[in-house]
Amino acid sequence: MANRVRTAVIPAAGLGTRFLPATKAVPKELLPVVDTPAIEYVVAEAAAAGLPEVLLITGRGKVAIVDHFDANPWLEQMLTAKGDTERLAVVRRSNDLLQVHSVRQGEPKGLGHAVLQAAAHVGDNPFAVMLGDDLIDPRDPLLARMIEVQEQLGGSVVALLRVPAEQIALYGCAAVRGEQDGDLVEVSDLVEKPAAADAPSDLAVIGRYVLTPEIFGLLEQTQPGRGGEIQLTDALSVLARRGEMRGVVFDGRRYDTGDRASWLKATIRLACERTDLGPELRAWIQDFAAELSS
Repeated sequence: MANRVRTAVIPAAGLGTRFLPATKAVPKELLPVVDTPAIEYVVAEAAAAGLPEVLLITGRGKVAIVDHFDANPWLEQMLTAKGDTERLAVVRRSNDLLQVHSVRQGEPKGLGHAVLQAAAHVGDNPFAVMLGDDLIDPRDPLLARMIEVQEQLGGSVVALLRVPAEQIALYGCAAVRGEQDGDLVEVSDLVEKPAAADAPSDLAVIGRYVLTPEIFGLLEQTQPGRGGEIQLTDALSVLARRGEMRGVVFDGRRYDTGDRASWLKATIRLACERTDLGPELRAWIQDFAAELSS
């Protein structure tokens, strides 16, 4: 293929109102999951998939996100003087992942509008879109698999997850054509947050996409939908109905940070797997659970 996926577009312009007051002055994307900002997990996933750059779609009050991926000479000098090589490596880790660019979304007009801001940077190449509320475990390389599918078969690719019927109304839902082939399905349509009785399948769209640049022209023609916002799903549905979309059905480890309860669960799960934190935390959880049940 002449054009390959090089860029991951990461929308990061939202207000994070579900996490107020913490997000009054701190971008939601920098809230820590254990001790690492949520967005660093996403950028590290793009780097692990072999992409050389990310484009952050930011907004007012989000300068700190870009700063996080820049060098901090004063802090690094202080840690060097102390001989604290462990923390120095952690601080430098985010600087060295890949090349980070940013562009501002002037008005909060929805996810589709945020993705549209990447058009000039992406040009005629396919690209990834990664949403920060979904953290994918590095042991389950979803994005790399999606890029492989796009390069082999063309078109656009969405990540799908089977969910219980009572949860499908929280997601976009994929209608599929034919049977699942390995981890692949052919997506024939997308429905945004359907009622369980109206859902065409149990396949929910999660926050990973590999898209062709045709999406930009469709987004320019997309009228504001639910909430007065330009919905990415509306433009993606056109591609699906044209027969230009496949889905990768993911059955690996995913950590949802979209609201306070799910963010807490993700933090606890990831902390429990850490060698430095896990043993003490797991023992405490067992004791605390016994207290709750007594």
